[in-house]
Amino acid sequence: NEGRGYVLRRIMRRAMRHAHILGAKEPLLHRLVPTLVDQMGRAYHELERGQSLIQETLKLEETRFRDTLERGLRLLDDATQGLRRGDTLAGEVAFKLYDTYGFPYDLTEDALKAKGISVDAQGFAAAMERQRAEARKSWAGSGEATTDSLWFELKEELGATEFLGYETESASAEIVALVKDGKRASELKQGMRGAVIVNQTPFYGESGGQIGDRGWLSGAKGTSFTVEDTQKKLHGLFLHEGVVKKGSLHVGDTVELAVDHGRRTATRSHHSATHLLHEALRQVLGAHVAQKGSLVEPGRLRFDFSHQKPMTHAEIRAVEDLVNTMILQNEPVETHLMSPEAAIAQGALALFGEKYGEEVRVVSMGLSDTSTKSGHAYSIELCGGTHVRRTGDIGLLKIVSESAVASGVRRIEALTAEAARDYLATQDERVREAAELLKVTPDEVITRLAAVIDERRKLERQLADAKRELALGGGAGDGGASAVRDLGGVKLLARTVQGVAPKDLRGLVDDAKRQLGSGIVAIVGVSEEGKAGLVVGVTGDLTASYDAVELARIGAEALGGKGGGGRPDLAQAGGPDGARADQAIEAIAARIAGLDGAPEAGAGTGGAEAKRRAGHT
Repeated sequence: NEGRGYVLRRIMRRAMRHAHILGAKEPLLHRLVPTLVDQMGRAYHELERGQSLIQETLKLEETRFRDTLERGLRLLDDATQGLRRGDTLAGEVAFKLYDTYGFPYDLTEDALKAKGISVDAQGFAAAMERQRAEARKSWAGSGEATTDSLWFELKEELGATEFLGYETESASAEIVALVKDGKRASELKQGMRGAVIVNQTPFYGESGGQIGDRGWLSGAKGTSFTVEDTQKKLHGLFLHEGVVKKGSLHVGDTVELAVDHGRRTATRSHHSATHLLHEALRQVLGAHVAQKGSLVEPGRLRFDFSHQKPMTHAEIRAVEDLVNTMILQNEPVETHLMSPEAAIAQGALALFGEKYGEEVRVVSMGLSDTSTKSGHAYSIELCGGTHVRRTGDIGLLKIVSESAVASGVRRIEALTAEAARDYLATQDERVREAAELLKVTPDEVITRLAAVIDERRKLERQLADAKRELALGGGAGDGGASAVRDLGGVKLLARTVQGVAPKDLRGLVDDAKRQLGSGIVAIVGVSEEGKAGLVVGVTGDLTASYDAVELARIGAEALGGKGGGGRPDLAQAGGPDGARADQAIEAIAARIAGLDGAPEAGAGTGGAEAKRRAGHT
């Protein structure tokens, strides 16, 4: 609810609220976009280019806000009960609606204006400021404020670090600053941890979803520093974070820098693959797909994108095939520097909401006869990361998962090169192991597995049928608590069964009610852990005299539990002590027979009396 999109969002939400008042049940603002593009697209070309994304974003925004609106209006009605025209809603209440439930202040004002009720704006502002003060206090106490001010100071004094990493993985440089524990230092000794800033570096600083490089710094007299991470602050200040392994480092020293080649190579492969993946997703799913985030590491890539529903297996396979086709082309990956306008004119994809300078780095890869981009390039993106020289260097792409991140945002995780080959080798080994267990060839695993699953389902059905027969009267001789009794003209079928899941008890009770025609059914299921589930059913002709919920609660008490819920004709409960299942049934029988109290656990006379009164058979 802040930032550059807030004013636009306020206008949109106001329109959404009035659409809601007029009875609109589904999102509708996105349906106005084609008309907007027709009328203004010639003047604002970005509307034409982004029409699909704008429609998807509007629809998603309205879908999300509809839930917030409906819930917020209900909460607002509750909060204003008792207020009359001319009254004022407390600012604290309005702030709680905003802060806790996400209901915007301006909509609170609009909704109450129609009722003649105002909002205490000063009280709202005071509550907002108190929250901000707490946040500032917490942030300042964390030490981040002091450290951030140091980066500003260093950037202003030293300027940006010159990045050499596009052309080389090693270089000589001069140490221009050292940082230890968030403060400037003149020296880092052996064993000390800190950050080294040099005038130029081949190390890539974490940005654009690509993690920072690792590697080594070496100096005179055998001094060595292990770079565990590289961070980029304030658009150009590179920090080489790590530990001094030998000797000491001083400001002004000349050092040799060397990037971990294997790690950089693997990272490069995954980063280049995200570009091909992005374009493949747009071709398979539609032009509405836009990058929402990414993570590029040596061992994997993660790519978040806008899409409203899970991808099908066929869609995932199609995306994989497209990417791997581009990899097999082994075409050169080209980079050019140009203005953002020139890049976009060539068909380059820019990250939505990203700010770009006067000159941008444009990366293009792959060839496609159907491409409308410059030079028929398959993918063209604005990107400052490190990339392979040819698409074939990626080796292979394998998608390993596709999942939801948030409403309207999906995530793909994938592997390339050695990581992909290792993954496929592991999967192949698992298939071979499964084949050995099933005593078939790898090609026959699926057929055999389907047969095993079908066989198991048949056995499960047979077992369920056997348990049902047992519960409904098969295998008599379980004792007095499992037979059909006549309790003063009311039939009771009561049983204790072992190993039946609570969800299956309801079906058993329904079957038993049909079998009885008229009567009451009580079945206790005892799990392997010794816990008990109880379901009580009363046929429709007896619900005026007997309540299944009451009977279930009586049984639950005997089982060491409390409560019970359901309807007069069907209720369920449970308890921790399945060993007292017979006592639970006797307690229910006693209530049906009209006894004043249920038998105590272990009180044989009570149970015997209940049986005598019930005419147990």
